[in-house]
Amino acid sequence: MSIFNKDEIKDKIIENLKKVYDPEIPVDIYNLGLIYKIELEERESYLFCEIDMTLTSPSCPVADSLIEQVRYVAIAVDEVDEAKVNLVFEPIWEPHMMSEEAREIMGASGAAISF
Repeated sequence: MSIFNKDEIKDKIIENLKKVYDPEIPVDIYNLGLIYKIELEERESYLFCEIDMTLTSPSCPVADSLIEQVRYVAIAVDEVDEAKVNLVFEPIWEPHMMSEEAREIMGASGAAISF
């Protein structure tokens, strides 16, 4: 039996991820569709978080800082003791992975995107 409400904790992590932005894009990384997986693993009374994420481009100049920010906001959730962020490129990120909210923001900012 788990001592953690993993759905609630995952929601807190997602709320924190929505505060992380690529400096060149006016949309948070969660709504951009850059977060592929959030898994929580309970080890006795210890909670480990593993996140798979990608980038809009493999040559993203801020990749290291984004990965560190994702790790930081995950462990900022009180119940999370440790977090690991895996950078993955499968599937390759495409604009259709953005949320409707992200599409609206990108369109309002004048960004040229095709779906």
